[in-house]
Amino acid sequence: MRRATSLIALTAAAAFGGFAATAVREALDNRAHASPAPVPAAPAPTASVPMAAALPVAVDGQQLPSLAPMLQRVLPAVVSIHTKTRVRVRNPFFDDPFFRRMFPQVPQERINESLGSGVIIDAGRGYVLTNHHVIEGADDVSVSLADGRTFTAEFLGSDADTDVALIRIPAEKLTELPLGDSSKLQVGDFVVAIGNPFGLSQTVTSGIVSAVGRSGIRGLGYQNFIQTDASINPGNSGGALVNLRGELVGINTASLNPRGSMAGNIGLGLAIPSNLARDVVQQLVTTGEVRRGTLGVDTQPLDARLARSLGLPENQQGALVARVHANSGAAAAGLRPGDVIVEAGGQRITSPMALHNFEGLQPVGSQVPLRVLRDGRTLELRATLREQPRSLAGDAVDPRLAGATLAELPEPLRQARGQGVLVERVASGSRAEANGLRPGDIITATSAGQVSDLSSLRSSLADTPRQLVLLIERGNVRGRLVLQ
Repeated sequence: MRRATSLIALTAAAAFGGFAATAVREALDNRAHASPAPVPAAPAPTASVPMAAALPVAVDGQQLPSLAPMLQRVLPAVVSIHTKTRVRVRNPFFDDPFFRRMFPQVPQERINESLGSGVIIDAGRGYVLTNHHVIEGADDVSVSLADGRTFTAEFLGSDADTDVALIRIPAEKLTELPLGDSSKLQVGDFVVAIGNPFGLSQTVTSGIVSAVGRSGIRGLGYQNFIQTDASINPGNSGGALVNLRGELVGINTASLNPRGSMAGNIGLGLAIPSNLARDVVQQLVTTGEVRRGTLGVDTQPLDARLARSLGLPENQQGALVARVHANSGAAAAGLRPGDVIVEAGGQRITSPMALHNFEGLQPVGSQVPLRVLRDGRTLELRATLREQPRSLAGDAVDPRLAGATLAELPEPLRQARGQGVLVERVASGSRAEANGLRPGDIITATSAGQVSDLSSLRSSLADTPRQLVLLIERGNVRGRLVLQ
């Protein structure tokens, strides 16, 4: 079936699945109350007034196409997820003991409730796949099945950077959804989105795959999304995107709307590919955490001036290698500063962010074919990705950072703000605190050069500088710290 689409320029705003329960009640309270218009009596059938014909069940001996048989198998595997989060109410009057005695009935905390969706992927173990943001920070998570049963869920693990979470319910007689191969999806394939938008359970919408490998969306972590025009609204997050065979090919995660998440669907929905979700779940089940691989290079954008100096066309795209870290997969593969990476694992690399995004979606130990431009020649190299460090003690980088814990930027923050290293914690009374570092600071450069991630920070400070100056961002303010 053809559908006319109208594309407008927009600023992407991620619309995630949780929403306040009161929003549903308000929407229902605003419904119109009208009596049905009287229906005139139908005339008696005569030769001159033919009866209205019903739709035929078959045409030329072929039954009319319907998604109903597939959905009968799939719908029981899609669940509703209800979360409760206790939030302390900050009231300055409660700082006064007298006020607390006089008004003990005034609540000092409130309960935030939200709804999302999930998919049963293993009936025997009770595994339910959903989005990290659906259950993030929740104190209680319950899962309601299509048959009306409700269970308290056990948290097994999640990965904020890919927005994938795994929970378990102690239930029998479950229906699971088989995971399909999302790499086989093509633009134009028909897909169906199933979830609980606005608390309306077991809602089905259909559409096509609008794009695959979608990235470059601010604030959404590692990105390799399936884009679809199947309606995805608040509450759909964590639900299923299935193909016409009833296989799970994606986890609905966001919609794009310049007017915000509650403005409704405009046909720009995003889903996490099932192959990516499968890899994350495998790591969560076996190790309880997700480890990521890295090439071990610092790269920079390739502008027209740099392209000319390298003898490349001015419009050449790629990631220009600025530094190769010692003992890295890139060093073992023979990468050098000045190389331009234009393809990795069969994916086109147009920028340093594209390369970073690709690396972050690969498991440790992956062997990645690289296409590299060097001295006017095209080289084919193969690199084995090594583990990407998550955090480092400050004194492992430089003694003047003792007491600080340094971490990689969370991916939504990296996508929104660019490169850097996060100061995760600063011990009270430590040398790092005396030098002015505070939790939440972002180190973007040192006196030894730009800082893209933990590896580059450690590499740049391998030869301890006599004077160490940090360029940091604190909120919306940039400043310099001279460390003693």
